[in-house]
Amino acid sequence: MRTFFKHISNILLLLIIIFLTNCQRNQVLKSHGISFLDKRQDSLVVNKMNKNDVRSLLGAPSTVGVFDDTVWIYIERTKTRGKLLNLGKNITLKNNVLVLKFNNRGLLYEKKFYDKEDIQKIAFSKEKEEGVSKESSFIKSFLSSVRQKMYKKK
Repeated sequence: MRTFFKHISNILLLLIIIFLTNCQRNQVLKSHGISFLDKRQDSLVVNKMNKNDVRSLLGAPSTVGVFDDTVWIYIERTKTRGKLLNLGKNITLKNNVLVLKFNNRGLLYEKKFYDKEDIQKIAFSKEKEEGVSKESSFIKSFLSSVRQKMYKKK
């Protein structure tokens, strides 16, 4: 009878080990926003494409400028679970932001692409500035909120 329970406990232990190792092999990705934004933005042609072309290629923007509706922002964020030793904290794999600017006729005249490393390099001032242009302050506030969400501890 003891050997029977010993065999069952060994089988259960083996099943638990197989289950836990299988969970670590398959990486679970949580994506938000436009997939493959880094590759899709390469096909955008400045001074040739208009808002309709961009919308057909990328879809609706994640955010439109608060003060100026000619600024469109697309976001791609991919997270995964960390290793078991890190207690499963979320790790950001991709954090891409694409900022598009259109002229008054709807023609794309500027595109800026920021990846995870570019966002980390942006220096944000702690002081409150008066008289900053609307466009510059909007982009800074938007990127700082993305940065805060990226490093938010859960």
